[in-house]
Amino acid sequence: MSFDLVLFGGTGDLAWRKLMPALFQAFRHGSLPEGGRIIGVARDDLSDDAYRELIQSRFKAVEGGKRPSEEEFKAFASILHYLRMDLSKPADYARLGKLLKGRNADTVVMYLATAPALFTSVVEQIAAAGLNTPATRMVLEKPLGHDLKSNRAINDAVQKVLSENQIFRIDHYLGKPSVQNLFAMRFGNALFEPIWRREHVANIQITIAEDLGVEKRGSFYDQTGALRDMVQNHALQLVCAIGMEPPINSHADAIRDEKLKVLRSLKPWTAEEIGLHAIRGQYGAGTAYGERVPGYRNEPGVDPDSKTETFVALRTEIANWRWAGVPIYIRTGKRLASRDARIEVNFRPAPHAIFRVPTGNANKLVINLQPKDGLELHLLAQAQDKRQKSGTRSESQLTPVQLDLDFDKRFGGERVGAYERLLLDVIDGRLNLFVRRDEQEEAWRWVEPLLDSWASDGSPRSYAAGTWGPSASSAMIARDGFAWSEEQ
Repeated sequence: MSFDLVLFGGTGDLAWRKLMPALFQAFRHGSLPEGGRIIGVARDDLSDDAYRELIQSRFKAVEGGKRPSEEEFKAFASILHYLRMDLSKPADYARLGKLLKGRNADTVVMYLATAPALFTSVVEQIAAAGLNTPATRMVLEKPLGHDLKSNRAINDAVQKVLSENQIFRIDHYLGKPSVQNLFAMRFGNALFEPIWRREHVANIQITIAEDLGVEKRGSFYDQTGALRDMVQNHALQLVCAIGMEPPINSHADAIRDEKLKVLRSLKPWTAEEIGLHAIRGQYGAGTAYGERVPGYRNEPGVDPDSKTETFVALRTEIANWRWAGVPIYIRTGKRLASRDARIEVNFRPAPHAIFRVPTGNANKLVINLQPKDGLELHLLAQAQDKRQKSGTRSESQLTPVQLDLDFDKRFGGERVGAYERLLLDVIDGRLNLFVRRDEQEEAWRWVEPLLDSWASDGSPRSYAAGTWGPSASSAMIARDGFAWSEEQ
């Protein structure tokens, strides 16, 4: 199958940091269909060869095992091309059309790795140039809009020129191996289903922590914030993966129908709920990597009086028969104590204690997303005291143990990464791991009361860089009698 992948924003941060390494890995693994062509599009004045040199220079930042050798990159470079385009000029879209029609590929993927504000105009220009053919598939990066209204406007514009099955709203967390194995664990095995409900689950914690600051994205981030950047998409998709009912089959719409039910079941926000269960913070100066780092308001591109949140902690519930009353805690932020993304399903203790047990959550399932990739099942086992004298008896003591499935060790380090999997799915036309319009709108609808409240509220709570966020986050979860994992 021949394909053309047109990468709008072909010289941007996302292109060289995520997309090109993922496409190279697919090429290296032999999973990228033969007869393909990757066309980078941007305003820079570059030739094909200059663009290839630029991408090769960026690959030097890729970690060792995934970095191409000279021979490998030479082979990969043969499918790389470049087209200089001003995205506001119809004539440039006509030039793109001429380039594409000269080959007439089976599939044409338009990947919009540009600022979301450009999405509507780019889509309209693509249609005006007649590039919205039945062979066209369009990938839309997040954040898709900055609120429900703008999200609908973008979706309306795209759906005027393409059908829903041609639109791929990407959320790379859905392509992570651990999330894929969460689906496999839940729906491919009978072991967890009987206990995957309120009678047995005490609480669920979702943490997406970054130890870096905003880096060179200060101006973008200051208009976005943690709620839009991480919660509205990544975190809520993880809530769906945990909370959804088994779909009737593995087809895309069957899966997305069940995720939509979860989003519609999330407990709505009231003013009282926001005051108690929604914490926002902003990092100040502190220590990271053993050295002093500036606070958010001193980062390049950030307003010195910014009220943008770099940390969010929320408590919510899925209001249905399976999950009613089970608190779900969501926490995400920048300049936290470590880079760590995980889901913890904490189970209730045994109903009657006949052993001495340690304090804390004894039984839990941990789905590690980054930097480690795997599953941990935490249990209690009999502790053997070798010092116990013969003929004496003592009360039995249990000790925590864990069963650890490290995916890198079990399946090898050269597994398919998130963006690699998702890009291959776009080329093949598989929509299972992409977000449908009604899902996305429901997620925006749920977070919008928070956006409205925080827009008229005071400044976010301050926390020192290198910590786990404002103390109010710990107080929020403590009111239910629980604690974040690092506090247990």
